[in-house]
Amino acid sequence: MKIENSVALVTGANRGIRLVFARELLARGARKVYAGARNPVAVTHSGVQAMRLDVDNPQDVTAAAAQASDVTLVVNNAGIAQVGGFLASDSEEVTRRIFETNFFAVLRMSKAFAPILKANGGGALLNVLSAASWANGGELAAYSASKSAAWSLTNALRSELSAQQTQVLALHMAYVDTDLTRGFDVPKTSPGDIVKRALDGLEAGEDEVLADEITRQLKRGMTAPRPSYLPQAA
Repeated sequence: MKIENSVALVTGANRGIRLVFARELLARGARKVYAGARNPVAVTHSGVQAMRLDVDNPQDVTAAAAQASDVTLVVNNAGIAQVGGFLASDSEEVTRRIFETNFFAVLRMSKAFAPILKANGGGALLNVLSAASWANGGELAAYSASKSAAWSLTNALRSELSAQQTQVLALHMAYVDTDLTRGFDVPKTSPGDIVKRALDGLEAGEDEVLADEITRQLKRGMTAPRPSYLPQAA
């Protein structure tokens, strides 16, 4: 898909990697970028069209689809995380909350905008996933599980939408240097690098972008004698 003259909608677009997506899309010639956020007042970047959009709210998603009927690219980027394992006392509550945003909202947005993409020539969905889609060490247990489910959803959507010529791209990455990872003492990639690789892959017609070396190593290791998603020897 070519970004020049496209009309994009980025969910959760008021900060972090979400804001970088909006900026980079404009820099590459997008005709319009809708920036969906729970608080559209917080969207202050010049050139974007702020839109109230809580992806957890079906009424907001329906209203967004009615307002943005010219969209040719949807970036499903809104996501949440919480530290903790599945044996924590509140794990069921936490898991339901995280799945609502990281899985069900992606499904909701995809269903709402698939007919719009079809009407506008096919377009594309870009789903922001994670290297955690493939490995779950328990530190971010519910988040990892939600991204695994979103990966499966993305693969299914790619098949279901192929007939209408909608490109579906999965973006996998490890830790990105944003507010979400501020407390993690781990190697991080800049949001700008991640977004540029994602959009390069989109324009190249790719199905999947592995946006950093940690992610690429993890994917290669999935077929090793001791797969990378299993605990590794010290």
